[in-house]
Amino acid sequence: MSEPAPVAVVGAGLAGSLLACFLARRGLPVTLYERRPDPRRGTAERGRSINLALSERGLDALRRIGLADQVLADALPMPGRMIHPVDGDLDFQPYSADGQRAINSISRGALNNALLDAAEAAPGVTVVFDHRLVGLDPDTGEATFDTPQGTVRAHAQVVLGADGAGSAVRGQLLAHGLVDESLDFLDYGYKELTIPAVGGDYALDPGALHIWPRGTSMMIALPNPDRSFTCTLFWPTGGTSSFASLSSPAAIERHFRTHYPDVPPLAPDLVDDYQHNPVGLLGTVRCDPWQVGGRVALLGDAAHAVVPFYGQGANCAFEDVVELDRCLDDTGGDWAAALPLYQSRRQDNAEAIAQMALANFVEMRDKVASPTFQTFRKVEHALERALPGRYVSRYEMVSFTTIPYAEVRRRVRRQHQLLAATVAGTAALLVGALGAAVTRSVGKGHGAVRQGHSSAPRGRS
Repeated sequence: MSEPAPVAVVGAGLAGSLLACFLARRGLPVTLYERRPDPRRGTAERGRSINLALSERGLDALRRIGLADQVLADALPMPGRMIHPVDGDLDFQPYSADGQRAINSISRGALNNALLDAAEAAPGVTVVFDHRLVGLDPDTGEATFDTPQGTVRAHAQVVLGADGAGSAVRGQLLAHGLVDESLDFLDYGYKELTIPAVGGDYALDPGALHIWPRGTSMMIALPNPDRSFTCTLFWPTGGTSSFASLSSPAAIERHFRTHYPDVPPLAPDLVDDYQHNPVGLLGTVRCDPWQVGGRVALLGDAAHAVVPFYGQGANCAFEDVVELDRCLDDTGGDWAAALPLYQSRRQDNAEAIAQMALANFVEMRDKVASPTFQTFRKVEHALERALPGRYVSRYEMVSFTTIPYAEVRRRVRRQHQLLAATVAGTAALLVGALGAAVTRSVGKGHGAVRQGHSSAPRGRS
């Protein structure tokens, strides 16, 4: 029997480390390349933590390699949103109809470290750091890396790019004229702030994802195990009330006191964080094809980066890994057949979550504080309780099931059509009933008048 073909995975982030674990289960020799130094032996880059909201799709992948319980031990469940208005009381909005289901706040770094540990412990996996991909021959699988020791060349039968939105693997395929890409950036960016623990406890309710919706901008906050909160501003990059318009400490403090009045008392390093933490870009990456020649392929953000407003970036990438593993099963381990099959099964789903994530930004930024939206959510939850399994909200299907994203979109469309028809039918019945009642009332009134007129002559006779 011949030796299994060696596989190179470029990118030892979340998707790449998980992928190495899955491939190791198949008995494949894997080398995992990472351009950074080992993140377990350094400090995180300031303002770049971005907590993850780990939900069912990601947990399903982790269960398959026995890591879900370990990861959840350091996670904080968030069963709903806590809305912070400029004025008035906080408003808690549960994510599920029964209020019991939760997404899980977890540090990206902690999850990456757990996956790296698992990959290194897996038989047949070699992890190398400080290797930056600078060349790739898609026909032969020969890769060239820059390292502190100089240029290194390596060969693999299959090369899988899991190296993020700025993927070097995708860049090499572009340079060879083998893929097309589109990069759609929002005119919004993000910046992180911190709300520390107060007296050794959380300053805010840790059982919620906190949102400060402000129409054209917003801030969110997710709890951490050390009892702090990681806050992320999503603001326009230009114009008034934008990252570009606030620079002086006085202007920063004044803006937060006006628009986020409950935050400054809880964030003593607010101005320092704001001035020194970087502004990150937000955008959607699309490319086609995702694979070339059954030898080189892209997964996760390298193939389809999405904006973070549905908390599905990592969850979606983990689903890519599960689907690729399933395609290898379905093709008997034939990479040339498995990679095109993987793209055909996943591409529509990736596009569906990209569009839903953009729509959810508008919902979080503009709608969650609206009484109309809150009423709609209550009606949805009532329908879910009345029609279990038949009516399920989009949020629940995305976050608490593994129903394919494209099917979620189709199902939500059908449900909304049914709901609209039901509301219209109910309204028609109410209008009809009201009309009948008015007719009866008017009829009775006319009868009384006629009786009055007919009785008068009798009285006078």
